Amino acid sequence: MRKTLLATVAAGLLASGAQAQGTPKAQPPAPAQPAGAASPALDSDDAKTIYAFGYNMGKGLGVFGLSAAEFEIFQRALLEGNAGTPPAVEVDQYAQRLQALTRARQAKVSEMFLEKAAQEKGAVKLPSGVVYKELKAGTGPSPKAADTVSVHYRGTLTNGEEFDSSIKRNQPAEFPLNGVIKCWTEGVQKMKVGTKAKLTCPAKTAYAERPPTGSKIPPNAVLEFEVELLGIPGDTSRR
Repeated sequence: MRKTLLATVAAGLLASGAQAQGTPKAQPPAPAQPAGAASPALDSDDAKTIYAFGYNMGKGLGVFGLSAAEFEIFQRALLEGNAGTPPAVEVDQYAQRLQALTRARQAKVSEMFLEKAAQEKGAVKLPSGVVYKELKAGTGPSPKAADTVSVHYRGTLTNGEEFDSSIKRNQPAEFPLNGVIKCWTEGVQKMKVGTKAKLTCPAKTAYAERPPTGSKIPPNAVLEFEVELLGIPGDTSRR
């Protein structure tokens, strides 16, 4: 299984002697600074690169859903590892537990995200676990699973990061509805032409452990899509 950015970085920290959406989208609390202390200046390319590294690592922490106390432990480990202080635990032993912890925490955060989506006003939880919420009503026909549909869409991870958008490409997507992920096959059939809806997809109805090669989607990720059904090309029987 491919590792997330966090798992990759954390595994490296553990191996070198360092170690490592609350709500699913929540970010870890910022480290406290002494009173009157100014933030370090980002006045060089090296400083900006290090900031970018730290920022991306911080975003990756979302998969763990760390509490404030756990984040303090993580921060302590970073500082001690960077200083070369002898580790407080047997690092190699606990490095082997990282993937199991990542999977367990990811499942917990995903469950919370799905529960939150299902509690939104107007949201409907379908039998598969997909959460459907209409954002704009349409008046046209609804597609069947065997139909080809034309849509505009935007896909995001639970931390809000966009991984795909036909809107940005300014090119609607067209595909057989029974040839895409189950979440879409089920959810888009509930739409009428002109409808815009939000689909929150459990991992099992999206890509599960096999996301598209080269995509930003990690394994077993809950995905969220905003989809607008533009048309059902070739369908004249229901117009």
